[in-house]
This record gives sequence, C-alpha cells and structure tokens, in this order.
Amino acid sequence: MPAPSRLLARLASPEVVSFLTVGGVGYVVDVTAFNYLRSAPILIGLDPTVAKAIAVGLAMVVTYLGNRAVTWRGESGRDRRREVALFIVFNLIGLGFSIVTLAISHDLLGLTSRLADNISANVIGLALGTAFRYWSYKRFVFAPTQILQTDGHF
Repeated sequence: MPAPSRLLARLASPEVVSFLTVGGVGYVVDVTAFNYLRSAPILIGLDPTVAKAIAVGLAMVVTYLGNRAVTWRGESGRDRRREVALFIVFNLIGLGFSIVTLAISHDLLGLTSRLADNISANVIGLALGTAFRYWSYKRFVFAPTQILQTDGHF
C-alpha cells in the first residue's frame, strides 16, 4: 500500500475519528461556554480571560471524559489521579502550540490582521496541538498498562 494510502487509512481509523470527534465536541463546549460567560452578569465586568479560562476548563472535563469513555475505553484506568494530571499537563502543552504559532506570526513575522491571527492560532496551532495531544494521550495518558511497565517510562 503506498504511503499516502496508509496515512489516509490511519487517519480514518476508529480511534482517530473518535479522538477528533471528542475534540470537536470539546471545541464547541469551549466556544459556547466562552461566549455565554462573556455575557453572564457575574463575569461581565471581568477580563475576558476569566471567561476563557473557565471555558477551557469545562472543555477539558468534556474531552477527558469523552476520551476515557469512547476513544480509549478499553484501556485500564490504573491510576485516575495520575491519568488526569497527565491529561491536564499535555492539554496545556497542546494549548501552547496555538500560543507559540500566534506569537511567531503576530510578533515575529508582523502578520497582525485578524485573519492571520486566526490562521496561525486556530488552524496551524490547533492542528499541531491536536497532533501532539493525540500522541501524548495515546502514549502516556491512556496507554495500556503493559507498555508503561515494559519500556521503563513512568
């Protein structure tokens, strides 16, 4: 099978499709919660980053539960506290991809339009962050117990 066909088959695997679906639901929760909270009377006078932080937190809960229940439901949850802690750490690193690509585009390259900011953060950064999250969740967060025990990590 040629390399592009193998890549397409891997991207269409049930695991990748469910991971992307869970992430899509998390994205909708993030955007919806952010916009709702921006107009909530209790938060209206606060900086919008407060609403964004709460929205991201809600989306992280949704994506953790979705990935645990759907994408990697067959993997044992040997230590849930450790699993959740790793999930949060890797999620924040994944978020960093959007921030770094935005900073490079906006501050270093001088591409300051709203379109450029959205492409760098919400297309390039989101794609890189999503690929990183998939790899790190599969490898460390929801990894089968025997992989973690045999390779010497964690």
